[in-house]
Amino acid sequence: MDMKVLVVGGGGREHAITMALSRNTDVEIYSVMAKENPGIAKIVRKFLLEKETNVKEIVRFAIKCEIEYAVIGPEAPLEAGLVDELEAAGVACVGPFRAAARLETDKAFCRNMMEKHGIAGCPKYRVFHSAEDACEFVRNFDGDLAIKPIGLTGGKGVRIMGEQVDKEGAFEYIREIDGDVVLEERLIGEEFTLQAFVDGTHVVPMPLVQDHKRAYEGDVGPNTGGMGSYSMPDHTFPFVSEGDYEKAFLIMKDVVASMAREGIPYRGLLYGQFMNTTDGPKVIEFNARFGDPEAMNVLSLLVSDFSEIIRHITEGTLSESDVKFADKATVCKYLVPEDYPESPKSGEIIEVGDIGDAIIYYSSVLEKEGLLFTQSSRTLAFVGIGDTLNEAEKIAESAAASVRGPVRYRKDIGTSEVLNRRIAHMKEIL
Repeated sequence: MDMKVLVVGGGGREHAITMALSRNTDVEIYSVMAKENPGIAKIVRKFLLEKETNVKEIVRFAIKCEIEYAVIGPEAPLEAGLVDELEAAGVACVGPFRAAARLETDKAFCRNMMEKHGIAGCPKYRVFHSAEDACEFVRNFDGDLAIKPIGLTGGKGVRIMGEQVDKEGAFEYIREIDGDVVLEERLIGEEFTLQAFVDGTHVVPMPLVQDHKRAYEGDVGPNTGGMGSYSMPDHTFPFVSEGDYEKAFLIMKDVVASMAREGIPYRGLLYGQFMNTTDGPKVIEFNARFGDPEAMNVLSLLVSDFSEIIRHITEGTLSESDVKFADKATVCKYLVPEDYPESPKSGEIIEVGDIGDAIIYYSSVLEKEGLLFTQSSRTLAFVGIGDTLNEAEKIAESAAASVRGPVRYRKDIGTSEVLNRRIAHMKEIL
């Protein structure tokens, strides 16, 4: 019997989710997206163009299509309570209820919960709801801080003192966001992302991925939604020891167990962004869904039937034996409009050439009469898969270089130079 699955969201992450589901031909896939993603549109049985936060319309569509399961891609629908309403309508969801999604949508809740339950990896922090109080704290603090708006910012809201802003810039930013802010100690080290499937009790990890937030090569420029990412054949990194990995995974498991103790069980995808420091891994943030682009790395490697994983998550029967990934390296390179993220132009024609063995994931791009047009966000991504990082990078690079039009990408993502720099930096601080 066909399994009917609804994927909510229309970006590159959701294209990767849809592609992973489509490997099982017995799965009937439906989609809700704000704008038509040509990659998703080609795969799904039926789609609804609707704001991903219009809970009422999405539930109505799900009931009409007799949807059994839903996978929620972005964070905004989670905050809007989409899972709560779909579950009430009899649709089993991969994605947390609104209360549990606060791990991502409310940074103050996340830090307070970690502190209350004594979960390792929590940086020193203070929560403020007054701009003047927060500015006073910054004024008297001897050192640099991470300034984090309490609510959602699409991955672009954090400002790091000593890196992106000075003290005056910090005051300005705190006032700009009306003082609803978490101030944290600035963490020095190397970032890595650990994502996991969670059924409320069991936590099953995915390969480690490293994202590149900064807009330009050499990790400079403003933060973006993510310019690309890479993973290694052994699913870890040379700058993350076995002990550090175990600590990070234990933090993830402790968070899930603590949420259950709070009476708000966590189910779906849990994304842990960590900074590996001299004191081991510290939590930068949790997200309540797949990362974008990190979803493209891990789902491209997924060997198991994704629809079966969905079933196990929703039934609370998930185990490590249900999840298998290929022992390969991946490199994902995102193409973006030339002036992204400051002032990207939309409506420009791009042409994709010979992409070889790379996988293409469409993101914010429109297709009309066989032509592709840029939108104001990240356009499309290429994932290379190889036995080595170098091999995967060459495949992704060749595909990205084949695109003609006013777009750019970071050529340095996935290169051995970047990896060696990460290793050297970690050795330097230890």
